[in-house]
Amino acid sequence: MFTLHARRSALLSSSNFKSTSQRHRNCRSKQRTQVIRSVIPSLQGDASTQSPPDLPSFIFKERIVYLGMTLVPSVTELILAELLYLQYEDRNKPIHMYINSTGSSKDGQKYGYDTEAFAIYDTIQYVSPPVHTVAVGTAWGEAAMLLAAGHKGNRAALPSASIMLKQPLNAFRGQASELEIQRQEMRNTKKQMLEILAKSTNKDTQTIEKDMNRPLYFDPSEAVKYGLIDKVRLPFKYV
Repeated sequence: MFTLHARRSALLSSSNFKSTSQRHRNCRSKQRTQVIRSVIPSLQGDASTQSPPDLPSFIFKERIVYLGMTLVPSVTELILAELLYLQYEDRNKPIHMYINSTGSSKDGQKYGYDTEAFAIYDTIQYVSPPVHTVAVGTAWGEAAMLLAAGHKGNRAALPSASIMLKQPLNAFRGQASELEIQRQEMRNTKKQMLEILAKSTNKDTQTIEKDMNRPLYFDPSEAVKYGLIDKVRLPFKYV
């Protein structure tokens, strides 16, 4: 009798231990699931049901690339990755690039390399899908060059956008013996930018170089006349 009672107690204790262990495992599993969901947010539903950090993912799914910062290496890396990914997703469907950037500088300070803009320009020309560019807010300096580099007939600006051409900003530092090397590199950069703008606007490089001696601002209508864009995009309610 004592042995039977002992066996029943042992079985009951083992069952309670297994039940407790299972509850702990379920609890840990739920915690891991919550952590994963907090790190990798779900993209189910439409944009109105998502938190703001998920919005870039939604516009990317619609083949929209948004350049909304100064051109620094991290921004360039993201733009290039998006363009290349969208090409392999669909080689024919257009990519829409919205631009609101002051180029590689801001408030007279140099923040990025001029090659950042050239890398994006080369990728726009390299990918198979046509890239439709739209200026929203600001397209200055290298950003204006990228705006003009879009697919001809599909370069646009919203009515209040500001577009500006300017020379590359000098930011020479180092030993005196290195300054001439840097000046020569700056001359090469300026020449490359002039050639790209000349190709995009159907103007000669001498005209553009003269116009860029000082910052040259355009409203969207003036930018159309100059050849930087093809049209002013009006709100849908006015179309």
